[in-house]
Amino acid sequence: MFGGLATAPVNSPHLRKSGSRAVVSDFGDEVGNDVEEDFLQTEANGVKNSSTTMSTVDIMPSPVLLWRFKVLLFFIWGFICCKVGWDSVMRMSADLRDLFLYEAFLYYNPLLLVTMMVWLWGVNLWVFAQSNVNYVKIFDLDQDHLTHREVWKCATWMTIIVPTSMTAYLYLYSHGEVSLAASQPVLLYIAVAMILIFPFDIFYLSSRYYLLRTLWRIVLPLQAISFSDFFLADILTSMAKVFSDLERSVCRMVHRQVATIAWFEADSVCGSHSVAIPLVLVLPYLFRLFQCLRQYKDTREKTALFNALKYSTAVPVIFLSALKYHVLPGSWTNFYRPLWLLSSVLNSLYSFYWDITRDWDLSCFTRIFKFNRPHLCSYLFHGRRWVYVWVIGSNLILRCTWTYKLSAHLRHNYLTVFAITVLEMLRRFQWAFFRVENEWNKMNSKSNIQLSEKDNTNEEAQSLISNDHNV
Repeated sequence: MFGGLATAPVNSPHLRKSGSRAVVSDFGDEVGNDVEEDFLQTEANGVKNSSTTMSTVDIMPSPVLLWRFKVLLFFIWGFICCKVGWDSVMRMSADLRDLFLYEAFLYYNPLLLVTMMVWLWGVNLWVFAQSNVNYVKIFDLDQDHLTHREVWKCATWMTIIVPTSMTAYLYLYSHGEVSLAASQPVLLYIAVAMILIFPFDIFYLSSRYYLLRTLWRIVLPLQAISFSDFFLADILTSMAKVFSDLERSVCRMVHRQVATIAWFEADSVCGSHSVAIPLVLVLPYLFRLFQCLRQYKDTREKTALFNALKYSTAVPVIFLSALKYHVLPGSWTNFYRPLWLLSSVLNSLYSFYWDITRDWDLSCFTRIFKFNRPHLCSYLFHGRRWVYVWVIGSNLILRCTWTYKLSAHLRHNYLTVFAITVLEMLRRFQWAFFRVENEWNKMNSKSNIQLSEKDNTNEEAQSLISNDHNV
């Protein structure tokens, strides 16, 4: 009216809804028309945005289709690696083929076995998540811990990277690029080490540091032993062969023997008769032995001493086997070999007894496979008697065959040793189910006892108060 800008409140009667009669006011028709145009503009933008969202949703593939596409790419990649690797091996002469495959297998089988263990650990976590076992509380994990899906994602990338590097190694060597071939395992090992110690908040920093801290506590048990400490240490005993091959691989890389036959002499610095082999094999058992002694120091429980004795029985198995290359053949056959056989039987039976009576609780049907929702695995495994027969029988057999891997003088057939190592990891995989469940049952029983003691204390206090009132 006075030439200034007029502002109408939101609830002004001069604003009309779309479709109603026009309102005549002192402001003139401009305000009503402007409001109507703004409303129509907003409505048009809303329709446009919704149509854009719908078109985007229509363009994006479904998760199932995307997953199938990834699986298809994975199988295509696997076929290409197998085809290139096979053609590369067939290009070599027959006399060098076995030696070359043995060397390539030495560099890559440790990481392949670690990849397999990561896959199996993801399956363990999936079963724990489906059942009532609170593994987060058992292992004292933080909120950023890896779930089974994230563990499988890591295992998938490991499954892709390690065979790809191995295929490149085979291809480059068979085509005469020896120096480039020799760099493939070296670069892979450096990349793995860098990812583990990478200090920035990527690649699951908290989980990587949790693993490194636990490994450090295993190497130097200067503090009270937690469940995660000796659980991981037990897994490391099953991977002793992996660490032995890692040592020999790094030894050849340091001495620049990769993609050569300089290591072929058994008595060379990185040969099969090296004293470093039994030393590395025995380290996981010594770590576990020191943990048991530390546990006895803290708790004064004699069970810890008997557990330490179990791990000490692996020491003569390893070193008596290594003596074959450093004593006369007659001494080995008449004296050291019978001692080795006796120590092997003792270690296998003692370890089997401890698994059944201490690490596991088979006094009743396990509840580890009782899932919260109906599932085929729960139907097949929960409450089935054959599960216990299988677990006990396979554990006994694989405990005995594991001695084969610990014995350096039996490791000339690397494919047999690799198969036995795979079986040992499968044994440890099934061992983890019952060991974690046993720990969960112990934690629940302790909490129940504490609650009952607290209730008894409250009842006594209430009775004393009532007696005081009566007096």
